[in-house]
Amino acid sequence: MILKIKQKVMSVMGKYEILDEADQIAYKIQGRMSLPKRFEITDASGAQVAVMKSKVFDLMPTFRLFIGGAEVGRVKKKITMFKPAFKVDCNNWKIQGNILGWDYDIVDAEGKVVASLSKKVISLVDYYTMDIVNPDDALMVIMIALAIDVEKQ
Repeated sequence: MILKIKQKVMSVMGKYEILDEADQIAYKIQGRMSLPKRFEITDASGAQVAVMKSKVFDLMPTFRLFIGGAEVGRVKKKITMFKPAFKVDCNNWKIQGNILGWDYDIVDAEGKVVASLSKKVISLVDYYTMDIVNPDDALMVIMIALAIDVEKQ
């Protein structure tokens, strides 16, 4: 399953559209100016399907991931010297590759690729392509990619 995250570079509020392979909107993400940071993910019909919230009092930025009101995981930025690194606390997944260059994989505990992500900058719009092996993992992959993008800005 191929999905593309489309983000306007100058978007202060964090507006994203997730496009399917036919370039139709599959999901929308709307960031809220609040403390903690909050991002709501809706499907194409506008129904909320997931929420991502930052933890306010944490040494390193941490995002809590919710689907259907239940917390399903967390993404935490690691303390590193030179390049960004993130700990994914859901499904025993890990991030591998060049996060700084937006060319990385999400892999499971056995090292099998769950999703591959890459970035293209075109004019005032960023496109992140996500090649997701299992469509059931799409929301989780979207939230992990969103958490990493928010912390890299």
